[in-house]
This record gives sequence, structure tokens and C-alpha cells, in this order.
Amino acid sequence: MTAVKKAAPQKKALDDNQLIGLYMNQVLQNNAEPKNVFLFCQENKIAESDFYAFYGSIDALKQDIWVKFFENVKTTIENDENYLTYSNKNKLLTLYFSLFEVLTLNRSYVVFALKEDKNLLKNLHQLKEFRKHFKNFIAEIADTQTTEEDFKVNKITKPLYVEGAWVEFLFLMKFWLDDTSKGFEKTDIMIEKAVKATFDVLNTTPIDSLIDLGKFVWKEKFN
Repeated sequence: MTAVKKAAPQKKALDDNQLIGLYMNQVLQNNAEPKNVFLFCQENKIAESDFYAFYGSIDALKQDIWVKFFENVKTTIENDENYLTYSNKNKLLTLYFSLFEVLTLNRSYVVFALKEDKNLLKNLHQLKEFRKHFKNFIAEIADTQTTEEDFKVNKITKPLYVEGAWVEFLFLMKFWLDDTSKGFEKTDIMIEKAVKATFDVLNTTPIDSLIDLGKFVWKEKFN
């Protein structure tokens, strides 16, 4: 009787999330990023063709890490049935708090990625696609008005609001990177003060909020 041969177990195909996981683990364990795709694949015992099925370069993978951070946040926010009823100020607060929650879960990688090179602009290059997603989301927020305040802000200052939110996020991220407070509670305070100041500026009543924000920044950075 002819023996029946067992089929060899099929190797589970890699996906982009697994590649990202391998990359993040490798850079944190080695405290350095792989010099090229070949070395990355060799280190992780995967075929280069598996890598190139998803990414054309290490830089492309690095950019996608940030995009996935944002997509995670966006999905979470949009699954909240109350989100659409929020004022634009509260939508922005929700976005910031959700983003920093995800960044905190991946803080070791984020700190490595943003402080790897002394050239800040080189480090921020990996945020190129993230920036597009972020600004599109901010524009969506500006296009919805749930209060009279929202309508006035959108009518007059939408371009300023969108670009300003990006600059504000970078400022908050730098503050968070340097924050050593328990549970990053000072970053939470900074987010609330920054958003309040932003909307007061847009509503042309900025003085008290700007002074309050300035005092907080001065205290944390220079005292």
C-alpha cells in the first residue's frame, strides 16, 4: 500500500503589521535602525520579496508606522457615537488626547525615532504621510459646525486652523517627549491650555488664555 505523504505546513504569509512589529522590535533591541532592507530581512529571517510586497524602502515602512498610529486613533474616535455631537474644540481635544494615548503606548519607539538624529527636520521626514492624514482630519473637523462659535471660526480662519493645528501638535509632541511627570499629566494640562488658547485666538479673545499658556510653559521649561 502506498504511504500517504503529509502535506508540509504552509508558512503563514507576512502582512504589513507584522513587518512593522518586526522593525520596531529590532530597532529597540539594537538601539539602531537597519542599514538597508537586506540586513533587516536577514536579521528577521524573511525573504526580501515579502518586504517589497508592502514597502519599497525602510523609509516607506517608517512613514507607515505613523500612518497606522493615526488610523488607529481615527477609527477609535469615529466609533464613538457621541463624537459627532462635540464642539470643534472638544473634537480637537479628543484627537490630541487619543493621539498621545497611542504614542504613549509606543513611547519607546517614538522617542527613538524622533531623537535618533540631531537633525530635527530629518527625523520629522517620517511624519510626511502622517501630516497629510492629520491635516485632512482637521479640515473635516473645521467643515462641521455644531455651535455658533464653530461656524464663525470655519468661515474666517479654516486654513489658519488647519495649519495651526499641525504646528500645535508638533509643539505638544516636543513637550510630551520632554515630559517626565507621572502619567505625563503635565502634557494633559498643556493640551487643554493649548487648545483653549487656540480657540480664544480664533475668537479674538486671546489675552487671558495666552497669558495662562505662557505662564505654564515658562514654569515647566525655565523654573
